[in-house]
Amino acid sequence: MRASVLGLGEAGSLYSAGLVERGWTVTGYDPADNVTPDGVRRAGTPEAAVRDADVVLSLVGGRAAEPAAQSVAAFLARGSVYADMNTTDPAAKRRIAASVGDDRFADVSVIGSVPEYGAATAVVISGAGSPPAARLFAALGARVEDIAGAPGDASARKLLRSTFMKGLGALIVESSAAGRAAGAEEWVRTQIVNELAGGEAALDRLYEGTLRHAARRAGESAAAAELLDSLGRRPVMTRAAAEAHQALADAALMPDEELLAGFSGLAVANIGDARDRMGMLDGGIRALWKGARLVGRARTVWVRSGDNQALHRAIRISRPGDVLVVNGQGDTTRALLGELMAERAKRRGVVGIVVDGALRDIGELEAIGFAAWARAVTPAGPYKNGPGQVDVPVAVGGVVVRPGDLVVADDDGVIVVPAAEAAASLLGGRAVATDEARRRAAILAGTA
Repeated sequence: MRASVLGLGEAGSLYSAGLVERGWTVTGYDPADNVTPDGVRRAGTPEAAVRDADVVLSLVGGRAAEPAAQSVAAFLARGSVYADMNTTDPAAKRRIAASVGDDRFADVSVIGSVPEYGAATAVVISGAGSPPAARLFAALGARVEDIAGAPGDASARKLLRSTFMKGLGALIVESSAAGRAAGAEEWVRTQIVNELAGGEAALDRLYEGTLRHAARRAGESAAAAELLDSLGRRPVMTRAAAEAHQALADAALMPDEELLAGFSGLAVANIGDARDRMGMLDGGIRALWKGARLVGRARTVWVRSGDNQALHRAIRISRPGDVLVVNGQGDTTRALLGELMAERAKRRGVVGIVVDGALRDIGELEAIGFAAWARAVTPAGPYKNGPGQVDVPVAVGGVVVRPGDLVVADDDGVIVVPAAEAAASLLGGRAVATDEARRRAAILAGTA
């Protein structure tokens, strides 16, 4: 049997060695100056590498996965299998499958440490080419989970696992460093080991306990973050844990639909009073048409002055209920959005836009009911060269806005409520509104 390995880095070398040990004829290709493993014939071109190969293993890294597939697609042998083993998003896997041929494509996600287990590392496989790929990796000694399905399904499984494994690894590093700084590293490590050894019972206890005691644990995590800070360690994961617990506690107060409906009938001024006048954008960012109002979740965008390339990208991935919140650098010389983009955003369910910059076509925006707040109006259109970023924290009108934060806007202006404090802020805003109604009644009755 003949195999081709694209990419002869650490993982590629280990898989090449595993194939050679089992008597395969292995050809490798790598434009980088990596050492050629023993028993592997190195090809000078991608075409030469895959010619007559029964299976091609791509281990070039996520960024190079698509170009690598494109470079060999026209030269793959009839009946060969193309196993993409790179970690990338499911959409990229689908594009690669289309490039090399869906019928031969296998999406192979490696689940475990290749340096530790070599070619026998467990894998999850999907795509039309999964049956022959599954037989190959089983022959290499790997535990194989063939889920069939479509290209990208196996990759999605790995990324789901990464939400736990990568977070756990980062948290272990942070906790160990904090223990070291406090002179108690071994004690901290022992605590971690004891928890990890608990199996499914420990998993259920942590899961259920987190939901049940989210409010208390949010306070504990916040205090832990302060301790790490005092020890000279940045509490990145610990602060995130505090926020996650606070969000769970807040969400338990009411369902999201009830939350958004509640804010829709509440004045921005009342919400601001309940939040100690914090989170309100400066008055320079104003409603562009009378009576405009919105409540939604922030889809954040950061652009270069006068350039809206990233805003186009944000609209393409927006979901119903999103509010486009754009750091336009305060530039008022170029409008970042007009009627056509607003129509496109509205069709995706976007409820409006808040821009620290300029917009245009405000008459049309009002006519289609697309709520808009900006620092200025100008007829001058934008550039579309980039760069820009989507779904990152942005500064707009003097307030930091993070993806998913709650945005409420009316004729008075805009307020941003952190996602983890939304329900509590709604209850506070309602209390302010009730108190104002009582005081107003007393004034009109002449008793105040």
